[in-house]
Amino acid sequence: MRMNIVHEGAAALTYAIREIVSVARRLEACGVEILWENIGDPIGKGEAVAPWIVQTVHEVLDDAVSWGYGPTAGMLEAREFLAAEVNRRGGVQVTPDDILFFNGLGDAVAKVYGLLRRQGRVLLPSPVYGTHSTHETLHSGKRALSYPLDPHSGWIPDLADVRRRVRENPTIAAICLVNPDNPTGVVYPREILKGFVQIAREHDVLLICDEIYAHIVYNGRSVVHLSELAEDTCAVVMRGISKEIPWPGSRCGWIEILNRGHDEVFDAYARSLLAAKRMEVCSTTLPQLALPRILGDERYSEHLAARADMYEERAQEAFDALRDIPRIVAVRPDGAFYFTVVFEPGAINGDRTLTVATAETRELVEGLVASAPDDLRFVYYLLASTGICVVPLRGFNSELNGFRFTLLEHDDARRARMLRVLREAVGAYVTANA
Repeated sequence: MRMNIVHEGAAALTYAIREIVSVARRLEACGVEILWENIGDPIGKGEAVAPWIVQTVHEVLDDAVSWGYGPTAGMLEAREFLAAEVNRRGGVQVTPDDILFFNGLGDAVAKVYGLLRRQGRVLLPSPVYGTHSTHETLHSGKRALSYPLDPHSGWIPDLADVRRRVRENPTIAAICLVNPDNPTGVVYPREILKGFVQIAREHDVLLICDEIYAHIVYNGRSVVHLSELAEDTCAVVMRGISKEIPWPGSRCGWIEILNRGHDEVFDAYARSLLAAKRMEVCSTTLPQLALPRILGDERYSEHLAARADMYEERAQEAFDALRDIPRIVAVRPDGAFYFTVVFEPGAINGDRTLTVATAETRELVEGLVASAPDDLRFVYYLLASTGICVVPLRGFNSELNGFRFTLLEHDDARRARMLRVLREAVGAYVTANA
């Protein structure tokens, strides 16, 4: 073509969570039974939505309004409900105009990053959910900037290191955190969140906080919402219903805009987010109408508590299965529904393999691993030898060798078998030729 029409950040458009599926399908065609542990869809793993929630959605569906367009920012009754929820926490107070709906949190991430001035960078945690790193790279056309989460410290970041990175790089215009975190499951203590707020205040940068898993917290922990601590710091908080109802197919997410009145530039940026939504008319109407009725129902707190107890048991089950394998770091999560394993340096270097059942499968996996980095090599061999489909940590913008799997399998016997097989495979891989 007469000019290169490819966006500078196009190479960043990768999504390891779903890309591993294409490899798994090829192995499935070779006769490998796949255990899908790559994607955070509770419905796909057998969880049934509570009957009272299903009935509530049926009742909303009977309302003709649910079939039409809604206001660009979102249905007023939903925004009023969510604004009241924010204000009930104390801390920053908002109005319904500070709530803006999107078609899922992925849409929100794309808009929040995409409408930042291109020269302004977002400092991300590492590892981090790939949608954040992808859209930061896409918006800037440069490699993502990160601060490390330390598995040896329970995935808690070093705030002094975060402060140094912000101070030494004046292009950083925002700091992102995910709380509870995906993929690590860490739930940040109040003092860590206060530290992030202080750093943002010192350097006059925006905070972006992904709280999609805010109501999936366990092991005696409780989430502290950023709005409770932000004080006068400008922030965008991302929320949704896909994980906690769970209703991932609703594609219903929203942002809370905190302290827009404290800074003219931030207010102009917030208005640009609404202007961009006008180009799409509106977000999905039905789930917005259902949201106040479901989240405001007296049964909802019991619903959340029961799911938290369920994931606490599964997190402990996974931790017990993996904790004593040599040369790995396995940190029990306190929130969300994932488990991340990190290999110690040198644990999976070299040309290690796992036993593969058939010549056809062996030929396929050997072709895949020919030039694959260490953690991806392990993931491919695990998939070919056991059928367990996990995501390498490099899919979460991380230089650590490791992988993430879900705690979502609803069949107890199937989940126990998966953990047993996973334990055996990881143990065999890290000790091979050691």
